[in-house]
Amino acid sequence: MELVTEALAGNRYALARLISLVEDNGAGARAALAALHPRTGQAHIVGVTGAPGTGKSTLVNELTKVLRAQDTTVGVVAVDPSSPFTGGALLGDRVRMRDLAGDPGVFIRSMATRGSLGGLARATSDVVKVLDAVGFTVVLVETVGAGQAEVDIARTAHTTVVVEAPGMGDEVQALKAGLLEIADVLVVNKADRPGAAQAARVLEMVINQNAPRPSSHRGAGEDVWRPPILQTIALDGTGVPEVLEAVAAHREYLRASGTWAERERARIETELRNVLQQELLGQVLARVGEEQIRAWVERIVAREVDVYTAVQAILGT
Repeated sequence: MELVTEALAGNRYALARLISLVEDNGAGARAALAALHPRTGQAHIVGVTGAPGTGKSTLVNELTKVLRAQDTTVGVVAVDPSSPFTGGALLGDRVRMRDLAGDPGVFIRSMATRGSLGGLARATSDVVKVLDAVGFTVVLVETVGAGQAEVDIARTAHTTVVVEAPGMGDEVQALKAGLLEIADVLVVNKADRPGAAQAARVLEMVINQNAPRPSSHRGAGEDVWRPPILQTIALDGTGVPEVLEAVAAHREYLRASGTWAERERARIETELRNVLQQELLGQVLARVGEEQIRAWVERIVAREVDVYTAVQAILGT
């Protein structure tokens, strides 16, 4: 299709339209993704996540600047929470990325959740594919780290950077339960604030407690990846080059250990299962109809049948 051809040729307007098409799952989106698929798999996809207020957007901005100084092309997918009051995306953080505007080696896309977490995971993955296919060397995916949805989205990435800030308190418990498990690089941002060193020490302690032991099939010289803990002041760029060095080191580790292929296979299997799930659900709902579904809900509420019996009846099993 013409839009794909133009985007591959470097037309930024066509790229923006193409991303809108796949984000909204519009007519032609699947054909476009099918055409782009053979060109994917080249970019290093880096997820950046963490609690609100840790300075992720500023850090992503600085990471992009350093990458551009190295002549590396960068795509940025910034996933913003939708405001519960206005329904709009809180896109204020994108304003500080204006100093990157006009650089042909950078493309920034903001995506609002609009309360649709499942759709968000699909749309984010598809937008990343487009940026990968058109030739961006690094794709940064910024999400707000608050729950399972962000853990799921982070699975799209090869390398996940988890950002913290001083004054964590009980947030370390949340890190243990979720974000810490997906962290390949840990960053304590706002390191000029009191408590930064303490926050880094606490994270070090948690890493030590949860560190995986090398498996028996590994050679004596082979180590599992241990997430480095780095301190940054993203506002003035302090420590940002070191973060990129850690990201590059992780990429090399993935390649050298064979983990890159494993992650890619696992990511594709997860995506296949998710899309299959969505498609089958859509087909069943289209066949059964909303009225029937509501009738089954009422029967379950009335305790006439249980959920599993209802599902078996709907599926005709």
